[in-house]
Amino acid sequence: MEPGPGSASLDESSVLASFSAGHSPFGRPGLAARVGPFALVAVVAEASLALPPGTRVGTAAIVSLVLLAAVALAFLLPWRRLPAWAPVLVPLTCTGWALALTLAGGTISGVGLVVLIPLIWSALFHRPWESACVVAAIVAAEVVVSVSQSAPDAVTIRRVLLWAALGGLLAVATHGLRDRIRRSQQATARLEQQLAELRIVEDRDRLAAELQSSVIQRIFAAGLKLQGALSLMPRADVRRRVESSVDDLDDAIRLLRQAIFGLESRLDSVGLRQQVLRLCADLSPVPEITFAGPVDDALPAGASDQLLDMLQTALGLISPDAAQTSVDLRADDALTVVVTGTGPDRRPAGGDGHGRDFSPLCDRASQAGIAIDVGPAEGGTRLAWSVPVPAGPPPADRR
Repeated sequence: MEPGPGSASLDESSVLASFSAGHSPFGRPGLAARVGPFALVAVVAEASLALPPGTRVGTAAIVSLVLLAAVALAFLLPWRRLPAWAPVLVPLTCTGWALALTLAGGTISGVGLVVLIPLIWSALFHRPWESACVVAAIVAAEVVVSVSQSAPDAVTIRRVLLWAALGGLLAVATHGLRDRIRRSQQATARLEQQLAELRIVEDRDRLAAELQSSVIQRIFAAGLKLQGALSLMPRADVRRRVESSVDDLDDAIRLLRQAIFGLESRLDSVGLRQQVLRLCADLSPVPEITFAGPVDDALPAGASDQLLDMLQTALGLISPDAAQTSVDLRADDALTVVVTGTGPDRRPAGGDGHGRDFSPLCDRASQAGIAIDVGPAEGGTRLAWSVPVPAGPPPADRR
């Protein structure tokens, strides 16, 4: 499970996001909290062989120690460079350790239940098909134990059936619980979005009431006074200027009303802010996001899509090795995007920063006329680029 920003605790929501993004459970912050309980049980199980009746098969005890060491060393492998199916080898190796430990202690040693360790790990941190592989390995381990003990066929069949049923039950129940948590998170996100939309409607109504009772009325009254003063102005050029000012005041009132009540029509549209929030929601830990200025109306649709694609690539390079990621979008004369990844033991990314290479992203942005600034941040990496904002009113196809 992955900790939230600034936290080292166990967080179910983070691990679900990590699985949806295809991240390996054998790295990133919070690893000690995930591995610690399983490692403690494994060490206690190995140490228990020193208790009576002692080790039954010395060779099996040595094999169990070797396999347990292999499982521990597997956490140091560069999992992101390995095939997507490779992580299942760890719980399978752990199943082999449990088999060797059972053969070393014998059935009366009471260590047979350690075979559940790899199943519980895979059910909590792996995909369903990987849990199915571990269940099959556990069943195979029970067959080997039965054959080594010359157990009757009925006993072997009973063990296979019961362990297969128990393993399947644990795997299905755990994966079902994870799915329910994921659906609950999605429902919560939808409710939060609806709440944000209701807040926008409330703010629109409040602004409309305040402006209608103060600003708009004052502007309208000033226009009426100017119109009443026209008859007192003998010079034609002065009257024309006053009439032009009255027209400007009318335009100002109209623009104010459009700005206020235009919020309602934008509730059903998906602006750049919401698209950035949706993009970052799939990451773990979820980045801290800040907006400043009219971000939604800053860019036309094509430029917004290009910016989102660059942002997704930048987060994919920075987020995996960062304990905390932040995204800052500011709209002024240009739409500036700053992505920062920080965390313990972070080094500036680039050609040699944790294997992260930003040159393809910079080259692709350069072809579009955008320069990306890659540099170190406090304990991490910072990416920044700006997209020019077209002059004039937003076109009709803007989000």
